Amino acid sequence: MTFAKSIVADAIHACKAPCITCSFQAEDVVVLHMLREIHADIPVLFLDTVHHFAETYVYRDELTRRWGLRLVNLRAEEPSPGLWHTSTDDCCARHKVGPIFAALAEYDTWFTGLRREQSPSRASLEEVEPFTLPGGNTIRKVSPLARWSTQEVWHYAKARGIPMLPLYDRGYTSIGCEPCTSLPLDPSNPRSGRWGGQKLECGIHIQESSVTTQNLKVFGNDL
Repeated sequence: MTFAKSIVADAIHACKAPCITCSFQAEDVVVLHMLREIHADIPVLFLDTVHHFAETYVYRDELTRRWGLRLVNLRAEEPSPGLWHTSTDDCCARHKVGPIFAALAEYDTWFTGLRREQSPSRASLEEVEPFTLPGGNTIRKVSPLARWSTQEVWHYAKARGIPMLPLYDRGYTSIGCEPCTSLPLDPSNPRSGRWGGQKLECGIHIQESSVTTQNLKVFGNDL
């Protein structure tokens, strides 16, 4: 825990334009809690995919009010509800990848709640890594909880009285868009309920220079 906090502190003190992407899952909220102790008004980037659970929107708004967050809602200029029926890859590209990569171009340091334990695709995750955006700009990607277990995440939250997204109480272990999120198909794999097991990542944590943000204007609303 001390190591994670020192990573946060060192990264904040070394950067000029930090942000955190937050889906309001447990890990993101824990990292956000650590960040607010040092940088209370850090921009909190939320991808409004128009497909989130109603509970996610309610929780986002409640925590924003309670913590006085500088929330920045990101949305594709032309959302396409239901695109996931045709292609989950196209849906993620339109509603997640394009908007977030366009927004990240304004920052030099990107904090995340990623952990190695979450998925085989994250098994070699480091706490601090360079990340090159499609436009060629390289920023620092900071994942303070990279080596944390699920138990450590929840212990941190419980010890500090941090409320969590109520969907966890219904058995969800990884929470994304409602149409593509189910209860875990494999109890030993927390992300097995995402995309019906079709894929491991939506694309925002994969460096793909071919990703285009054309026609995906970002609306940033500081709340």
